[in-house]
Amino acid sequence: MPDAPSEFRYKRVLLKVSGEVLMGDAAYGIDMKTVDEVAKAIASVASEGVEICLVIGGGNIFRGLSKAAADMDRAQADYMGMLATVMNALAMQAALEKIGVQTRVQSALVMNAVAEPYVRRRALRHLEKGRVVIFAAGVGAPFFTTDSGAALRAAEMGCDALLKGTSVDGVYSADPKKDASATRYETLTYQEVLAKDLKVMDASAVALMRDSDI
Repeated sequence: MPDAPSEFRYKRVLLKVSGEVLMGDAAYGIDMKTVDEVAKAIASVASEGVEICLVIGGGNIFRGLSKAAADMDRAQADYMGMLATVMNALAMQAALEKIGVQTRVQSALVMNAVAEPYVRRRALRHLEKGRVVIFAAGVGAPFFTTDSGAALRAAEMGCDALLKGTSVDGVYSADPKKDASATRYETLTYQEVLAKDLKVMDASAVALMRDSDI
């Protein structure tokens, strides 16, 4: 695979996409038109030589199940969320492969019929061969968010950066959808994110990225 051209700051990145992004204008579920648009953007960057791995949240699917899960044991509900991320990963794989991008899905939960098991060295070889790798099912254990899973995979893959795509256009002092007075930050350090308790990612994910120099 060719080296990334000089205008690209990063050679290898992990893109964390929130599940809500894949809903489009729907209340929940997967809007394949939106998935196709995201896939085209990923393909455009990958074609320039940037190695890309993905983690996709499951909120778009789990949102429709949230009432049912409200009275469930936390661990059980978390496993349901992990399965939702696998569904999103398969949808994104289909969209990417439809436009000619070789893609592999690796799952932290073993489900050999639909995805490879997560193996770090195998994932690295995929990236080196120019394939997009989608990591699904979080870290395979409850009580960990997909943000934490994304930070962990970014560290394991030796990524230069972790980029997060959500339905909000930046990092704010509060949720701009709920608080009209929320202000947008142009630059932040990891320490500022932790000190201000900003909710852009959970604290454990931020701390891991800081400690891994991502």
